[in-house]
Parts: sequence; C-alpha cells; structure tokens
Amino acid sequence: MRHKLQYGSKCIEYTLTYSNRKTLGITVTPEMEVLVKAPVGATQEAVQLALRKRASWIWKQQSYFLTFHPRTPDHRYVSGESHLYLGRYYRLQVVADTRNNVDFDGRSMIVHHQPRSSVKTVLNNWYRTRAKLVFKDLAGPLIQRFEKYSVQPEGIYLQKMPTRWGSCTPAGKLILNPELIKAPKRCIEYVIVHELCHLVHRNHSAAFFKLQTAEMPDWGKWKEKLERVMG
Repeated sequence: MRHKLQYGSKCIEYTLTYSNRKTLGITVTPEMEVLVKAPVGATQEAVQLALRKRASWIWKQQSYFLTFHPRTPDHRYVSGESHLYLGRYYRLQVVADTRNNVDFDGRSMIVHHQPRSSVKTVLNNWYRTRAKLVFKDLAGPLIQRFEKYSVQPEGIYLQKMPTRWGSCTPAGKLILNPELIKAPKRCIEYVIVHELCHLVHRNHSAAFFKLQTAEMPDWGKWKEKLERVMG
C-alpha cells in the first residue's frame, strides 16, 4: 500500500508491505521509490518513527540515484541548434538530401536526410552507432582491471532507459543507456565502473563504495559532472 509521511517541508512517499520478519527494513530503489517491509503487527506509528529516523539517509539515496536519471533537453532538430556529443556542444546543420547519414567534422553535426525521414531519427541512429563503438573502447580496459575480482561481464549492451544511465544483470550483462554518448568520456567511464562494482557488490554498501573509490578515486567529481552536463 502507498503511504505518505510529511517530515518538515518534505514528503516521503513509500510502499508498505508486511511479512513474517523480525525487523523493519527500508530500501530506496534506483527509481527513487521507498519500499518499507515491516513485521506483521507493526503499527503505523512504529513505521513512521523508523522513517523519520532514516529520513536524511532516504533523501541522500534519492539524490544519489537522481544522478543516473537522464534529463536531456527537448530539441526541434533544426539548423542552428546545439547538440551534445561526448560532453561538448556542436552546432546542428540540417541538409535535405537523397541519403540519411551524419557527417561530423569536429565543429558541427551535418545531418543529411531524405524527405520522408525524420532528422531526429537520423541523428539518434548516429548517436547509437557512435555509442556502440565508444562504449566498447572505454569499457575494454576497465573490464580487464576487474578481472582480479573474478568479474567477467558478458558484454556491453545498449538500452534506452528513462530513469537510469546504466544497469547490470546477475549474469554479468552490462547495460548502458545510449544517451550517455552525450556525456564526457570520464563520466561514461564512471558509469561503467559503477556497474562493474555492482558485479562484485550488489548493493550500495560500504564495501561497494570502497571498491569504487579504489578503482576510480575521483568518481565523485565525474558523478557531479554527469549530473551537471546532462541535467
């Protein structure tokens, strides 16, 4: 059941379920949902007291996961617009043509499109093609570094995710949002390292952050950069 708890100026929305357990557990999902599992017979007062005690932790977790939520701006896909690629903005030039492709000269993105083709589709297809190549190149050395933890990912897969930059499966599949191709390379590496760490430690425990810091000491800088550039 969905519930709300007003705490100061903020409101905590949470889903409450009861089960045969001895203690009350609170989880924040990557989608920023708050899940509360309580022992059968636990009162609402006990649940809300626990939430109040963990309020700052809940908001910290939600803020952390917000970093991974793509929030790219809307575009009209017309000449003169600026579009991101690897952390930098480039001027868009739209050309009606007999072919569908993108020429990138390091200064601008020249989108050639057929009359019945969408400029947005042509550009997004180019982004996806570039993402496959760039992500593979960046992930290779990082995956090799994680071999010492007995981590051997199946590979890199692209999947458009509305609320996350990356994820991984128990089988070792690394999934990256193709929108990441718009972020700086070090931000992309940060997301890859983050997901590789999850193949060692499934949750955001102290051991997880210790490993992430060991493999990328300046990860905090690139986490903030990702949020700033792609926000």
